[in-house]
Formats: sequence, C-alpha cells, structure tokens
Amino acid sequence: MANDVILVTGAAGFIGFHVARRLLESGRSVIGVDNLNAYYAPALKEARCALLETFPRFQFVKLDLAGRDATAGLFAKHRFARVVHLAAQAGVRYSLIDPHAYVDANLQGFLNVLEGCRHNACRHLVFASSSSVYGANTRLPFRTSDHVDHPLSLYGASKRANELMAHSYAHLYGLPTTGLRFFTVYGPWGRPDMAMWLFASAILEGRALQLFNQGKMRRDFTYIDDVTESVVRLVDRPATGDPNWSAAAPDPARSVAPWRIYNIGNNAPVELLDVVRAIEHALGKKARIELLPMQPGDVPETYADVDDLMRDVGFRPKTPINEGIGNFIAWYREYHRG
Repeated sequence: MANDVILVTGAAGFIGFHVARRLLESGRSVIGVDNLNAYYAPALKEARCALLETFPRFQFVKLDLAGRDATAGLFAKHRFARVVHLAAQAGVRYSLIDPHAYVDANLQGFLNVLEGCRHNACRHLVFASSSSVYGANTRLPFRTSDHVDHPLSLYGASKRANELMAHSYAHLYGLPTTGLRFFTVYGPWGRPDMAMWLFASAILEGRALQLFNQGKMRRDFTYIDDVTESVVRLVDRPATGDPNWSAAAPDPARSVAPWRIYNIGNNAPVELLDVVRAIEHALGKKARIELLPMQPGDVPETYADVDDLMRDVGFRPKTPINEGIGNFIAWYREYHRG
C-alpha cells in the first residue's frame, strides 16, 4: 500500500526546502532527497537541511536521482503516494558551460522518478518546469495555452522535455502528473546564482553590478511563499484528464490523459532597474552598474498568466516586489552575520 509520506526531491534546494518545511509545518511526513552537489556552496544546502531535520516527521536521504538502481530502491521501499519533484540542475547560463549536467539530472534523473512513480502506485507527481520553456515566444503574458517549441537554452529544452516525458507516462500508465512553470522565484534561503543574491552581494561589496541587455529586462519575480502555497495546494489535487480535450485543436496545457501544466508567477513583471533601486533602498547603499549586451540563451521579458491557477486552486501569487525584497535582504544580512 502507498503511504502518506510525501517525497520531496531537491529538499536541500531553494524551492524544495520551502515546500518541505511548509508540508512539515502542516503536520505532513516528508522524506527529502538531495545529492548536495557543489553547483553552489553545499554549506547553504546543509543549513537548509539542518532546519528541516528539527522536524520529527522529516527524514533526509542523500541520493543522486540519476542513479537508476538507488532511485528504484528508494521508491520500492517507501511507495510514495505523492511526489514533489523539485530536484534539477538549474540555471540558464550554466547550461552553456556544462550541458551534460542537465542531461544527467534533468533527463536521466526525471526518467528514474517517473519509473519509480509508475511501478509503486504513486497517485500524483508534481514536478518543476520553468518559464524558460517559453523560449522565443514574444506574446505576453505567457499562457500555458501557448506552444513552446523554440527553446533558447538547453536548460529550457530539458524542462520542456520533462513536460513531454510526464505526458507520455500519464497517457501510457495513467500516472497523474502536474508540471509547474516557475517564474523567477526569489526570497529568503535563495540561491547565490540568482539575481537578488548577486545584486545584493555586489552592492555590499562595492563591485559593479552587471545588467544584461543594457538593463532593459523585465522579470515576473515571484516570492517564495507564494510559490510554496501554490505547490502545496496542488499536491493533493491530482491532475485529471479533460474529457473535452480535442486532438484536432489541442490545448498544450491539458490532455485527455491526467496531465496538467500551470504557470507559477506573480502576474506583474518588474523592470530590472526598479529591482536594483529596491535593493539599494533595503541595503541603504547605492549600486555601481555595468551595462552589458544580452547573454546567450536569455530573454528580455517574462510575464505569467496565472488565471488557470486561480480558477483551479483559488490562489494566485501576489506578494509586492518591495515587500519580498525587504524580506530577502533581512534574511541575507542575518545569514551572513551567522
């Protein structure tokens, strides 16, 4: 029999940590998996893990999901009814440096998770996708009903591949799968390679803050608590097939199979220069700015349509950028004092 323990992969990562903690705070039991790799300082991942381990209903397993036998053994042992798969090799820019890491983690690792779910009576797999799948799309806001067939980075391509792989398992084996396209998540316990951390550290250290595309960028910054709320609401809402789905005029976010895609975004893009000003205000220090050309694989703007999320779970991300940045900077100062 499948049990009530929820598997959260990437539990030592930014989003995974917050989701696992929120589930634990609500009284759920969680097994967290992470390989604690060195993409960024493992000490930050270990600090997140240490907080999770204060909960008696949490168990940590160090595991590389790209390992087929070890992953199969984990699923066979616990037969998770619900899986929240947030482990991945993240980052658009790093995918230009080490593309093989994305194949190992995002493709091989995801296939092993799908196989584990398939063979062990999983009733719902929620998995992380990314706004990067929209690639060359320019119609705004980005809608899940848009076609996403022109990725601009291997990272985006790997996340689109995850969506398609999940659909095949939903179709073939009736595995309910829900994919979440996250839009520029930020907040306390964030990653050092993300904009908020990079900007704050550059300002505090007096280094030039690099803004690409001459600073003409807009992002749909989404606060971590809003992301966590969205994920937790969806965990107990398994995807179902849409009986009205038409193969002649297919909706790319739905299927006759139990498979769904949602945007998780703030529905309010912000100019990057306005973000810098908000961080300057929170830190009480001005930035030195270096304007650079557009980075390969990047896009000038992201903007999420979240009407589907609001309709289905009664919630949409809504934290104002100044409030979220204030919370992040307060945490950032405290973390570095420690």
